[in-house]
Amino acid sequence: MGSQTCTALQKQALLWFVIAVSQCVSALGCGPHYEYAIEDFCLGKFRLDMQELDQRHWCNWEDTVELYEELTNCTYLVALKMDCFWPNRLVDEFFIRIHRHYFHDCSLTGRLPMDPPNRILGPFIVVPILVTLLMTALVVWRSKRSEGIV
Repeated sequence: MGSQTCTALQKQALLWFVIAVSQCVSALGCGPHYEYAIEDFCLGKFRLDMQELDQRHWCNWEDTVELYEELTNCTYLVALKMDCFWPNRLVDEFFIRIHRHYFHDCSLTGRLPMDPPNRILGPFIVVPILVTLLMTALVVWRSKRSEGIV
């Protein structure tokens, strides 16, 4: 009877182990087959689309939003076809690689950092200079005028 109890406990432990492993594997997003599919199918098209776009426009969200949405949808559809969870760890790592390669120089707002045009920047420079000069002239003029008054 002791060996039967031990065997039943071993079977139960093995069953729990198999369940835990299967849940971990499915949580990974189907493993390397899914990763190869999104690399070949989704990333291949995204690379071609980004090559057609001038590299100076990569940080312009208006120019890349459709391409990025297509890439996102592609990873989702591949996961759906392969009966995988989405999003998953592999998708996260995939998009981190995409961002490191294509969007590493972009600001958080998705716009290229640049100075405003001169018609906007000019007044912010000229007005303080003119006010400083005017105040200096006023102080000098006032100090000369009050010299004779006691």
